[in-house]
Amino acid sequence: MTLKTINAADAPDAIGPYSHATEVGNLVFCSGQVPLDPATMKLVEGGVEEQCQQVLKNLECVLRAAGCGFSDVAKTTIFLADMVDFPAVNAIYAEAFGDHKPARATVAVAGLPLGCLVEIECVAIKV
Repeated sequence: MTLKTINAADAPDAIGPYSHATEVGNLVFCSGQVPLDPATMKLVEGGVEEQCQQVLKNLECVLRAAGCGFSDVAKTTIFLADMVDFPAVNAIYAEAFGDHKPARATVAVAGLPLGCLVEIECVAIKV
């Protein structure tokens, strides 16, 4: 199997030595997305709700560049700076994914890139 690197033109540039996603066979491994505005490369203003909405927009851009969408996601991992934000993030996530409910883990971490409040990564299956 070959590895295909995916970089989405409409997602924020990677802030390190990694790609937006890697495709192997029919699996798409998306790097964690943080709440950067692609136009300014700065964190979006506001709290966890605004940050989660931007993270999901960025993740959707990466999935689209890979030929996928949220309905193709098999597994997500949500990283939170504070688990107190879980209810708000969960509500925004549920709205974005609708009736599709991929497997998921949510973990609280000691810190996230650029001091953001939420980061989400996923694995999708390209059909």
